Amino acid sequence: MTNETWGQVRNELLKSLGRNNFVSWIEPLQYSGLHEGVAQFVVPTPFFATWIERNFADHIRKQLISAGAEVDRLEFAVGSGAKQPVKRAATDRSAKPATAATAAASAPAVAAAARPTEEAELPSAPLDSRFTFDSFVVGKPNELAHAAARRVAEGGPTSFNPLFLYGGVGLGKTHLMHAIAHELRSKQPHLKVLYLSAEQFMYRFVQSLRERDVMSFKELFRSVDVLMVDDVQFIAGKESTQEEFFHTFNALVDQHKQIVISADRAPGEIKDLEERIKSRLQCGLIVDLHPTDYELRLGILQQKAEYYRNQYKGLQLASGVLEFLAHRITTNVRVLEGALTRLFAFASLVGREITLELAQDCLSDILRASDRKVTIEEIQRKVAEHYNVRLSDMIGPKRTRTIARPRQVAMYLAKQLTSRSLPEIGRRFGGRDHTTIMHGVKKIEELKSTDSQLSDDLQLLRRLLEG
Repeated sequence: MTNETWGQVRNELLKSLGRNNFVSWIEPLQYSGLHEGVAQFVVPTPFFATWIERNFADHIRKQLISAGAEVDRLEFAVGSGAKQPVKRAATDRSAKPATAATAAASAPAVAAAARPTEEAELPSAPLDSRFTFDSFVVGKPNELAHAAARRVAEGGPTSFNPLFLYGGVGLGKTHLMHAIAHELRSKQPHLKVLYLSAEQFMYRFVQSLRERDVMSFKELFRSVDVLMVDDVQFIAGKESTQEEFFHTFNALVDQHKQIVISADRAPGEIKDLEERIKSRLQCGLIVDLHPTDYELRLGILQQKAEYYRNQYKGLQLASGVLEFLAHRITTNVRVLEGALTRLFAFASLVGREITLELAQDCLSDILRASDRKVTIEEIQRKVAEHYNVRLSDMIGPKRTRTIARPRQVAMYLAKQLTSRSLPEIGRRFGGRDHTTIMHGVKKIEELKSTDSQLSDDLQLLRRLLEG
């Protein structure tokens, strides 16, 4: 492979990865040769090699193959020449990805060595090209989150800062975060948009401490126009990181810069998160992405199926299959999409129409896992833990408010999440009459529309029980 071919590949990578990622990670690569299917590159640091391996190796390898090069794997040498010892090797799909611990252990100065321009100084994580607003299916459970994300993506001043998105696994938090970043970078390229996970924020901060260059870290993170931090619950309990996050947050808000945060639960429910940070996070718009309903799941499947129909030409999909999957797989969107991906791939390999019978055979393990039944005992235990009351008190005769309300919540969830009859539920609650259960369920139904705290409690408990 010639240097001219590598130049063509670089141009394609610039188009597919975007300018920010290209300048940060592809431009510093020095091509040094191709030998027996191994493309060799020189990189500035071991950390640089690790990051390339984890995030861009497949992109580079595919583009090299598309350009006509016979490449089986990539190798990275640290230093100024290809004869330097190889520190990391990015292989084909069978290669084992580096762990976060490995990256942290082998990470000297990346900021100065790996990023030659001012624009490249933003340590933004790679964005998934699939996660755009166009590919986000909107339904009742996520319409508020989608509208708020759209508003932030317009790039103008908003009445809510920060925007805090929270919800369970696979409900679309990261999708919306990526969509905001894509939209801002596309429509307003002059803005400095920084998207990264809380873990990456923590790593960058620890690295700056190790290199005694905290001022550069502060200047970098306070210079952005939009800061987006995913999975912020991971900084809970990390005192120094929380301290720096707090000051960064305040500095950006004072400059009227937009902040977007995501987590798996509301700020007030994140254990070991400092109260002052909880307070700051709660001063903006907090939006819960609710568990998907049947209509939203069906919409997601229909969009995904249309994509696969274009990929697998001639593959037939029988009526009723998507409806069956939307009804049976209720855990989260990732499981749902993964099931459809597997189904289309299997049908393509065996050359069969996608029927209800084929779906049941191909997805039997996923369907079994989705059939997990929630028990009344499990509901009682989770509710007792959540409200910090004794299980024996909840089932017993005590009628004080601190016991009665959790008991009614447990009754309501037992009615909603199990197929047990009211008399059966009554027996599990200390032999109570079915009319008592009816009263408890009705009481919670009435209160949840006016009591926001109770509504949040019910959503959290449902996620814990159904997850």
